[in-house]
Amino acid sequence: MERNSLDVDTLAKNFLHKCRSLEKIKVSVAYPCSQDALKGPLEAAQLGIIDPLFIGPKKKIQKLADENKIDLSSYEIIDVPDSESSAEKSVSLVREGVAEAIMKGSLHTDELMRYVVKKEGGLRTNRRISHVFIMAIENYHKPFIITDAAINISPDLITKRDIIQNAVDLVRSLNKTIMPKVAILSAVETINPEIPSTIHAACLCKMADREQIVGAIVDGPFAYDNVLSIHAAQTKNIQSPVIGDVDIFLVPNLEAGNMLAKQLVLITNAFSAGIILGASVPIILTSRSDGVRSRVSSCAVAMMMAHAKRQRLLETE
Repeated sequence: MERNSLDVDTLAKNFLHKCRSLEKIKVSVAYPCSQDALKGPLEAAQLGIIDPLFIGPKKKIQKLADENKIDLSSYEIIDVPDSESSAEKSVSLVREGVAEAIMKGSLHTDELMRYVVKKEGGLRTNRRISHVFIMAIENYHKPFIITDAAINISPDLITKRDIIQNAVDLVRSLNKTIMPKVAILSAVETINPEIPSTIHAACLCKMADREQIVGAIVDGPFAYDNVLSIHAAQTKNIQSPVIGDVDIFLVPNLEAGNMLAKQLVLITNAFSAGIILGASVPIILTSRSDGVRSRVSSCAVAMMMAHAKRQRLLETE
């Protein structure tokens, strides 16, 4: 029997309502030089989620605001000449303690990440950096994560371990009571030496057994339909506690993840938020073509992550 569907609009409203009970966080917005890149953080600010600090060419940002009848008089704009300077300044503001998160505007991802991952002056930790799409669709009963669809192009086994652990830690930081279920995706549900992702899946499952991955139930490989649908799994006589109840989908590579996530957004109107994990602060990273809803949702996730980090620091003092 399939599980009940999810009311995505209600989920989004409840999600934002939860955020309003928290103190807003300062976010450096790198190069907000498109309509959605400017409106997204502004709407999040109006909802009390973030306090944006706009970084980019001041005249260009102001012209864009004037063309769209947006009042920026209440917000600070740090004037830098181009997108690369915006990325560099955004990272430096975090290191100076001015901002608790970074939001990607209309610059290329690699421009921003070049400064995030720098060994000197960047925001690296001892964990591999990865990206998650937090998503919800009408015909699935709960939100879920797709990872990695934006940073690691062809991750090896150890990188995939970190990608999983990053996503698991995110889920547990937002809700400590959850033991997230991780489905490792491939084209098939059996081990095939000709398909490297199935070998990775087998190794990752054993790594979870030996606590090289902690805090989650990990299983795979699975074809997408066989793990999303209980009926499809029963047809093939596949049994797993993950089937029909997945919290995290680990994709075999960036191409597969990117196509899967964007397909869900464009075809099913999925609720979507994008965050980079593994850096010292949340990095809000959506596609340049993403709309305001996705950007606001991503700000909300970053806000909750920042507050979870604050709580951890208090507990260790």
